[in-house]
Amino acid sequence: MTNGLFYGCSCKVALAFLLALSFTSCDDDNKNRFQGYAEGEYVYVATSAAGRLDKLMVSRGQTVEANAPLFELEHENEAAEVQQAKAQLGDLETGKRKPEIDVLSAQLEQAITTENLSATQVARDEKQYKIGAISKAQLDASRSAHMGARSHVVELRNQLKTGELPGRKEQIRAAVAALAQAEWKLAQKSASTAQAALVFDTLFVEGEWVPAGTPVVSLLPPGNIKVRFFVPEETVGKLKAGQNATVHCDGCGKDVPVQITYISPEPEFTPPVIYSNETRSKLVFMIEARPKLEDATFLHPGQPVEVHVNE
Repeated sequence: MTNGLFYGCSCKVALAFLLALSFTSCDDDNKNRFQGYAEGEYVYVATSAAGRLDKLMVSRGQTVEANAPLFELEHENEAAEVQQAKAQLGDLETGKRKPEIDVLSAQLEQAITTENLSATQVARDEKQYKIGAISKAQLDASRSAHMGARSHVVELRNQLKTGELPGRKEQIRAAVAALAQAEWKLAQKSASTAQAALVFDTLFVEGEWVPAGTPVVSLLPPGNIKVRFFVPEETVGKLKAGQNATVHCDGCGKDVPVQITYISPEPEFTPPVIYSNETRSKLVFMIEARPKLEDATFLHPGQPVEVHVNE
C-alpha cells in the first residue's frame, strides 16, 4: 500500500473531507449552514428495437414539453407488417370479396344444372331397366352420379353461405392479436417524452446504427434535480425528512427553498481513518433535499451551494 492514508479515496470522499474541515470553523451563527452541490438524476431514453437513426427531433440544451417526439429509427418493415395485419383483419371482419362470391355463385348454378341432368338420366335409366334395355350396373352408375352431383350442390351452397359471413371469432381474435403485436413493434422504432424536460445530451447522430436498448437521448426533468449536502455527526440527529431548508448559490438570482427528502443512515469518513473518539468529528452524513418544480430550474447539476436548514 502506498500512501496508506489516502489509498482508495474518491473525489466524493475528498469533497467530504473539505466539508468536514469547514465545519470546525463554523461559528454559532453559521451552525445550521452546510456546503453541498446540486445533482441531477438523468433519464436515458432508449427503445427495445435496433435500427438506423433516421430522425433526431431534439438538440442538446433544448427544453421539450410532455409527449414531444425525440427520435425515430428506420421502420419500413414494421410499417408494412402493420398494413398487412390490418388487411387480414379487414378480410376476416367483412367476409369474402364480391368477385369471390360471384365465382361461388356461378359454380353453384353449374352444379345445380348437372344435378338436374343426372336426375333426368336416372329416371330414364330406371324405365330402360324395367324393360330390360340396360343392365343393373348401368342403372347403379346413373344413381351414383346423381348422388355425387347433389352432394356437390350442397357443398357449394355451404361455401357460399360461409363466404358471405365474417370470419370465425377465433380467427378474428388471432388477427387482432397479430395487429397489436405489429403496432407494438412499430412503436418501438420511435420515442417521445413522458414529461417536460431539458435535453441534457444527444448520444447519436442521424444515420448511425443504434443497438437495441442503447440510449439515444438523455433528459433532465425538473423534478429530478436535487441538492446534496453533508452535516457532521452531532447535527444529523436534529434533522428529519420533510424539514425545510434554503439553498443559496452564486448566480441563482434568489435563494431556493427545498425540503429534506433523505437522510443517509450511514456516515462517510474523511479520509479513511481508524475510528476513535478523537476522530469522530470527521464523520459526516449525506443529506438530500429537493426544490419545488417551479424553483428547480434555478439549480444546475454540479453547482456548489450553501444550505441553511430552518429550525
